[in-house]
Amino acid sequence: MDRSPGQQRHTPAPKNNVERPINLTIMVLDHGRKLEYPERTHIFIRENMQVHVPFSEFFKLEALSAYHRVVSLEDFMELLAPKYWPPGQRKAYCFETAAQRSADKKTCPMKDGNPFGPFWDYVGVEFDQSILFGGISFSAYHQPQWMKKFPASEHPVLALPGAPAQFPVIEEHVALQRYVVWSDKMVKEGEEHIAALLVRPYVSIHLRIGIDWQNACKLLESGDTGPHFMASPQCVGYNRQTALPLTMTACLPDLKEIRRAVQRWVRKTAARSVYIATDSESHSKDLEKLFKGKVKVVSLQPDLAQTDLYILGQADHFIGNCVSSFSAFVKRERDVRGLSSSFFGIETLTNAKTEHKQEL
Repeated sequence: MDRSPGQQRHTPAPKNNVERPINLTIMVLDHGRKLEYPERTHIFIRENMQVHVPFSEFFKLEALSAYHRVVSLEDFMELLAPKYWPPGQRKAYCFETAAQRSADKKTCPMKDGNPFGPFWDYVGVEFDQSILFGGISFSAYHQPQWMKKFPASEHPVLALPGAPAQFPVIEEHVALQRYVVWSDKMVKEGEEHIAALLVRPYVSIHLRIGIDWQNACKLLESGDTGPHFMASPQCVGYNRQTALPLTMTACLPDLKEIRRAVQRWVRKTAARSVYIATDSESHSKDLEKLFKGKVKVVSLQPDLAQTDLYILGQADHFIGNCVSSFSAFVKRERDVRGLSSSFFGIETLTNAKTEHKQEL
C-alpha cells in the first residue's frame, strides 16, 4: 500500500454508532487511507434543536493515532480540503444499490435522512458528482480491488454515505477496543456520578427491552433469524457452524431472568449497588424489593448514552444483552481491562482472562 504524503487518502464517515470507531479504523488501515473522524460526530436533540458534539468530547482522538494515522474533520476541512477536496471537486462514493434510493437512480444519497443531511450541511459540503461501485465490500479480502479501482492519485478523498465498516465487529478486531479511550472530560463526569450515586462493589446491567427491541426479537421467535443476530456472535460464538442457540431470553430477558441474573452476580461479587442502563422500564423498584433495601439500586437515565456506557464499563461485574451492540461496546472495553462480564440468558462467564485473544 502506498502511504507517501502525496498518496494519503481520507475517508469522512458521518455515523454515530458505538461499533464504528473499530470497524472504520480497520477499513482505512487495510486500504492505506488516513482516517478522518468527524469533529461533529454525535447528534442529539435538545429543546427542539440538533446539537453537534465533537468526537473528542467523548473519546481521545490521539489514542487512535497509536494504531493508525487520524485527523479530525475540523482540521481536514481547514488544512487539507482546500488542496485535496476543494469545492467543485467533491465526489460522493456509494454502492450502486444505494443510488437506487435517489430520484435519478444515479446519485449517492449523501444527505438522505438524519443524521446524514444535517451532518453534511453543518460541515458546509455540497457534492458535485457521484461515483458508483459494486461487487466489492468493506473487508480486507477486497483490498486489492479497492486500491485498483480507486487509486489515491486519482481519488484522494473517499466520501461515503455511511461508515465503511462491517457490522457487528468481527472477532479478530475486538481487541482494537483498546484504542477507543474515554476523554478526560468523560472520565471526570463519569467518576463523579459513580462517587455520588453508587457504593462499590457494584454490578451494572444493560436492559434493552423497549418496544423497538421487542419487535426485533420477534424475528428470532418467528425463526426469521438464526443464532447470528446483530451483535450476538459476542456470546453465541463467531463461528456460524458451532454457534450456540440464541434464545428469546437472551434477546429479550423477562423480569424473572433479570432478577435471577442480578441476584446471582450481586451474591458472587458481594455488591452493595446495582446500576441500571435502559431504553425502557428500569425495573428498579422490583430489584429494590428483591434485595429488601440492602442493595442500592440506581438508574440515572442521563441525557447522553455515553454516560451510561462509561458507568457500565467501570462496574465490578457487568450483565449485558447478548444481541445489543451497546452491550458489546461495554463488553469489549471490559475485556481489554480484564474485567468480568456476562449476559442475560447466557450462563457462561466471559472475560479477557478466559477467552482467547488474538494479538493485532
